[in-house]
Amino acid sequence: MDKKLIRKMVQKCFVQYRHDDTLPFGEAEFEEIYEKIVDLKKEEPEADLHDIINDAVYEFLAT
Repeated sequence: MDKKLIRKMVQKCFVQYRHDDTLPFGEAEFEEIYEKIVDLKKEEPEADLHDIINDAVYEFLAT
């Protein structure tokens, strides 16, 4: 998957949760979220990418 696209989608998702345009974590945390998104998409290829990203960001914020 295109990492730049995923990064932009994650950023937009954080904006929805009232964060500014910057990611509220470092590169290591982004890699962790990115890998989770890729794994979930592989497990469920028909799943909507936006839904997967929203779930991953929500889980990150909830923990």
